Amino acid sequence: MNSQTSNAGDPKSDTGEDVVAIHTIYNQMINGWNSGSGDAFAAPFSDDSDFIGFDGTHMKGRQEIASFHQMLFDRFLKGSRLVGKVRSIRFPSSEIAILIAVGGTVMAGKSDIEPERNSIHTLVAIKHDSKWYFTAFQNSRAQFIGRPEMVQALTDELRRELSKTQ
Repeated sequence: MNSQTSNAGDPKSDTGEDVVAIHTIYNQMINGWNSGSGDAFAAPFSDDSDFIGFDGTHMKGRQEIASFHQMLFDRFLKGSRLVGKVRSIRFPSSEIAILIAVGGTVMAGKSDIEPERNSIHTLVAIKHDSKWYFTAFQNSRAQFIGRPEMVQALTDELRRELSKTQ
């Protein structure tokens, strides 16, 4: 997954190693979805994390995130694939990072992104004992009311990411 990391010249930003580590946990989350494993999906989250789903569901902690997503993977999202892209990472401090990312879903038996499922993600990562974890996640459907060109632009961006995984 490519990103536009916007921390150049920021005295509060940490090393390139931190950027790589954050990309790694983001990819771990995506890979967990794609393997249909709630535990693997939730592994990058802290024990006390907050996760807001696209439908407004609030999950508290890694265990609740894992069990809720396992139910989704077993019932509604079985065989689906998530495509994601980190657009930016910003470091308000050396132990906090804010990510903006985008995601799209390819449903089971399909080969293309479903634009109505496109989302914008806001994640907060924290560094604890030299390891990064997500502590907050907000998932919002990208509807862009009255702006179909923006729906198309995001879908095209996600299709480019999808083509890298095929």
